[in-house]
Amino acid sequence: SKSTSPHVLTAIEVDYERVEHVRRANQAGWKIDEGFSLTYLPFIARAVVDALRDFPHLNASFGGDHLVVHDEVNLAVAVDIDFNGLLAPVVKGAGGKRLRQLARDIVDVAARTRTKQLRPADLSGGTFTLTNAGQYGTMMQFPIINQPPVSYTTLTPPTNSNADTSHRF
Repeated sequence: SKSTSPHVLTAIEVDYERVEHVRRANQAGWKIDEGFSLTYLPFIARAVVDALRDFPHLNASFGGDHLVVHDEVNLAVAVDIDFNGLLAPVVKGAGGKRLRQLARDIVDVAARTRTKQLRPADLSGGTFTLTNAGQYGTMMQFPIINQPPVSYTTLTPPTNSNADTSHRF
């Protein structure tokens, strides 16, 4: 992967105070309606999809000796398999999905990954990858790009060490 795509890490802190307000205000009803918790991940996935419209060369892959820019956003989501590996199943057509549907699809592919219910098609066609190792206490990570896409976003959850920054990534 590193011989195909240059790997560069840029780290920024993002203020998610407004997202945290929405999450807290809707958490109980969301859990009842959907059967799973409202996490930061669907908000980030939606923000990534929106950003890829503005920066389409990040929603791309290498095609031999040239860059292939994709019109459709197919979001690969890295899923840990009990520390025995990592797979990145794909949420197809993520660009046309609202936050609630993205959340449902992410939960679905993650559950099917962990229960070994994926099909080969679920692991192909990704155009951009999201990965989150923060659930393991990771402060920062520098993953290898999951080729053929040329980029990814990695995130860590907010820290709980300071209540004033608990909404920051």
